[in-house]
Amino acid sequence: MASVSGDALRKTPLYDFHVANGAKMVPFAGYSMPLAYGNVGAVASHHHVRNSVGLFDVSHMVQSNFRGPTVTAFLEWLTPSSLQSLAPYSSTLSVLLNERGGIIDDTVITKHADDAYYVVTNAGRRDRDLAWFREKLAEWNTGEKAKAQGAVEHEVLEGWGLLALQGPEAAQYLQGLTSFDLRELTFGKCAFVPIEGFNLHVARGGYTGEDGFEISIPPSETVDVAQLLSKPPVQLTGLGARDSLRLEAGMCLYGQDLDEDTTPVEAGLTWVIGKDRRESGEFIGAEGVRKHLKEGPPRRRVGLTVEGAPARQGAKIFAPSSEQQIGVVTSGIPSPTLGKNIAMAYVQNGWHKKGTEVAVDVRNKLRKAVLTPMPFVPTHYYRG
Repeated sequence: MASVSGDALRKTPLYDFHVANGAKMVPFAGYSMPLAYGNVGAVASHHHVRNSVGLFDVSHMVQSNFRGPTVTAFLEWLTPSSLQSLAPYSSTLSVLLNERGGIIDDTVITKHADDAYYVVTNAGRRDRDLAWFREKLAEWNTGEKAKAQGAVEHEVLEGWGLLALQGPEAAQYLQGLTSFDLRELTFGKCAFVPIEGFNLHVARGGYTGEDGFEISIPPSETVDVAQLLSKPPVQLTGLGARDSLRLEAGMCLYGQDLDEDTTPVEAGLTWVIGKDRRESGEFIGAEGVRKHLKEGPPRRRVGLTVEGAPARQGAKIFAPSSEQQIGVVTSGIPSPTLGKNIAMAYVQNGWHKKGTEVAVDVRNKLRKAVLTPMPFVPTHYYRG
């Protein structure tokens, strides 16, 4: 989106709710989004989610349904995931790839049935993704498989809400609002759950590394559900804390840590490529991905702990005591949980082993950094 003036920004269904709750609104991915609320700073919000429970508005994300007799095969052409073997009401992280194997977007794909999927993609990639879906659907639906077995339809859930309830007390809070036994919903599973008279799609997972739920809500019910889910101990949480939580959890942010010139192998996302699809899967970008799988990628995504001052996006990484640049930082923050400076970066293959010492240029001063495994903070997903 070229302009970021107030009138050009999209608003989520909760814009007025945020303003009424004292949110500081900022432009993000073409939307006006809450950065923080009232006088609660990002660090205090971050700690609250790690220790209790926070609520995030993620309604800017694009929610879609894909349906049709050949939809599994279609999505297995668009992504390198094994969707045939995915159980109903289960989710997987995946990637949309261009012809070179570069990442157009990262996405969560949820299978409801062999002929029905729910897919969430990033707001900042909205125009690119939707154009790609249109183009590839037109190609698919005129092909032999679709003609013989049936076409695929795509529905964008425009105006729907999406709320993320995250933190160690999320399950206890949500359980108080439903007769559904949430212990049955383990990480990566979803169900339609009755919540105080609403029947909502609830997926267990999230972007913070803590236990939590992503709740999809029809437009007319979004504000009511947000009010229901934001009573104490739940704290409304903005983008500031969202970014620090996701980085501690080792999660990528599209546009910083992932882009169209990066393959899933370079990005450390080889695990999203189905084992049965690595050798022979027919998916867009397969050739580029296979080249990196076989030969090793030219660079790799790594975690860093940086001494002294935080390294931000764009900071250059050098081999110790030399002028040889070996990489670049893509995301970096002072970690509220660890009290250390952490960063995500890409370094040349061979420099990616944990414990390797490197130097990072932070404000024209070389600072010592050590390659650190991710997640930086252990995850607490509920696996039953």
